[in-house]
Amino acid sequence: MSGDASENTMMFKFQYEDVNQARDILLMVYDALKEKGYNPINQLVGYLLSGDPAYITSHNNARSLIRRLERDELLEELVKNYLDQR
Repeated sequence: MSGDASENTMMFKFQYEDVNQARDILLMVYDALKEKGYNPINQLVGYLLSGDPAYITSHNNARSLIRRLERDELLEELVKNYLDQR
């Protein structure tokens, strides 16, 4: 058995208050994108994949809101919500 660290499973934990904040921010950004006529799903995916805030409108302060959180926090909320729907 090798002691190589890449063979060990790492534990990832997040705080639930951040998840609630992530949910609120995602919903506000979604609404702002929709109000401006964008496809919110496409724009959010573009942002999450690239990290480029230009995918998010500045309407209703959405761009500033989404930048309050790290992308991994937003992804955690999306994955959690998706899996909770099962």
